[in-house]
Amino acid sequence: MAISKDAATTRIDETTDLVAARKVLRIEADAILQLLDDLDSEFVKALDFIFKARGRVIVSGMGKSGHIGNKIAATLASTGTPAQFVHPAEASHGDLGMITKDDVVLCLSNSGGTKELSDIIAYTRRFHIPLIAIVGKADSTLGRRADALLLCRMFRKPARWGLPPQLQQQQRWRWGMLLQLLYFRAAASMPNSTAFFTRAAN
Repeated sequence: MAISKDAATTRIDETTDLVAARKVLRIEADAILQLLDDLDSEFVKALDFIFKARGRVIVSGMGKSGHIGNKIAATLASTGTPAQFVHPAEASHGDLGMITKDDVVLCLSNSGGTKELSDIIAYTRRFHIPLIAIVGKADSTLGRRADALLLCRMFRKPARWGLPPQLQQQQRWRWGMLLQLLYFRAAASMPNSTAFFTRAAN
């Protein structure tokens, strides 16, 4: 919803702003902490698939999940983990050829029923490519067919300003970063260094 210039220039008081900001941060923190309840052998399985992959981590997702997936792929690559984002719509028009049997696929979806992901899911099943799902519904096409399932449960704590979708986006991002951090931690003795891949940031 667009905000008119008149409405934008009408500021509420500073105290109200700070109270609201703290409330949002607490709600977001609770959503991240909720992942602790779902941190189990499925996460270890997902991490193991990444370790054993002789190829790349192929990340895919539509919409906001795609934006998050793109960032996850970029972060993995910057820390020495070969990774690439493949857009699911483009995959159906030839880009499936980018995915090899040596890769592991990480798909992100809220519903788990995103039709654009169907060809990637089918491709991984046909060629026995490990499939990791970061998904909002375990009982979904993606959830049922994945080899490792990382769940982003619907966060039902009352919130305004459309926060529930944002909270699940935060959860999807954190699952991806947790995989990256644990992989990087275990591979710390390897010669690859994040400093080498991010020289411009130094």
